Amino acid sequence: MNDNHDAVLDGDTEPIAPTPAVAMPRIPEQRVPPITSRFLFVDVASRRAKQLRRGALPRLEALRPDPETGQRPEVTSRLERVAMEEVEQGLVVYELLEDKSSEKTT
Repeated sequence: MNDNHDAVLDGDTEPIAPTPAVAMPRIPEQRVPPITSRFLFVDVASRRAKQLRRGALPRLEALRPDPETGQRPEVTSRLERVAMEEVEQGLVVYELLEDKSSEKTT
């Protein structure tokens, strides 16, 4: 007789703990106005792509994780393309710093 039986089937197992809440990407309440400068667009998109490469969650609706299971859809396009699409849709908040070199010195 085989004493090695499956512990999952004999009923002596502990219940599985509830799944913790899934972190969702931060999406701005109001969309950012479109970027008209192509140089600013490239700068913002490249910084966002770097965040995505480091593990940030995509903000595009189709790529968001399922809030109940946490399953993330497979990203089939390059992260740079995902970042550019997020910037085009106004999902990436950015801030322009003042240029101090243009101020007059007295």
